[in-house]
Amino acid sequence: MNTMTAFTCAALFAAYATSAMAQNVRITTFKSESTFTLNGQTFTVSRDTDTTATLQGEFALTSRACPPDCLQPLVAADGVATFGELEVLSFLEDRVTDGTGLLLDARAPVDFAVGHIPGAVNVPVTTLVPENRFRVDILRALGAEPNADGTLDFSNAMALTFYSGGVWSDDAPTAIDQLILAGYPANKLFYYRGGMQAWLHVGLTAITPQNPG
Repeated sequence: MNTMTAFTCAALFAAYATSAMAQNVRITTFKSESTFTLNGQTFTVSRDTDTTATLQGEFALTSRACPPDCLQPLVAADGVATFGELEVLSFLEDRVTDGTGLLLDARAPVDFAVGHIPGAVNVPVTTLVPENRFRVDILRALGAEPNADGTLDFSNAMALTFYSGGVWSDDAPTAIDQLILAGYPANKLFYYRGGMQAWLHVGLTAITPQNPG
C-alpha cells in the first residue's frame, strides 16, 4: 500500500468513525430526537453529537454556597411526581402538544434568557407568592376557575412540570409549594429535579441567544 492510499484509507476511517459516533448519540436506543408543538410552533430536542463536548460556564460548577444553593430532596411535595429527562420529553410530546400541560421555568427572567428548555414558559417563583397581586391572574391563566365564594376551582387546571437551575436550586420546589398552598392539586404538578444543569449535562437541545430555536 502506497503512502497516498494509506492516507486516504485513514481519512475515510476517521470520517466513518466520526459519523458513527454522531449517529450513536441518541436520546434512547430507538429514539434520536423528540418533537412537540406549543401554540402552533414546533420544537425538536436532540442530543449534541460531539462526543468530546463538556459543560462550560455556570453549569460546569460542582459546588455552590449553601445556603442558598442547598441540595433539594428527591420529592418536592407529597403527591408530586419527580421527573427525569425522558419523562420531561414525554410530557412535552403528550401533555404540552395536546394543550393540557405546560413546562414552567421557575428561575428569574435573566437566567431564563441565558438558556432554557425548548417550549418552557418562564413563571418566576416570586410571581407565585401570595403577596403578588397578580397571582390569581396567573392561576386563572393556568386553568383555575373562580367560584362564587371567591375561591378557585382547579378541576380543569393544566398539568405543570417545574424546573429550575439544578438539584441545588429551591426555585422549582418553592414554586410547587406555593401552588399547593393556593389549592393546586398535587397530582397535576411534576418536578424535574435535575433542571438546566442536568439537561445540558446530557447534551439536550437548549434555547439560547446563540440558538434561538
